[in-house]
Amino acid sequence: MLALALSALLVAAGWRWPVPLLQQGWAEAAPGLGAWLALLLVLLPPALMAALLIVRMLRHRDSGESIDCAQGER
Repeated sequence: MLALALSALLVAAGWRWPVPLLQQGWAEAAPGLGAWLALLLVLLPPALMAALLIVRMLRHRDSGESIDCAQGER
């Protein structure tokens, strides 16, 4: 849900600020900061989704096997 909310905020920001992120005045004044922000906005949603999947797998003790294979049936 957090990844979807972040994506929705990015879409809303795109409607409000039609100038690309790295072409705005503050980003041109500090190019390193703008680049880090862009990288964070690209990598954060998939990282949150991966963390959520890992937490759920650990919580349910998923070993990656199907029930049939775990019981010796083929």
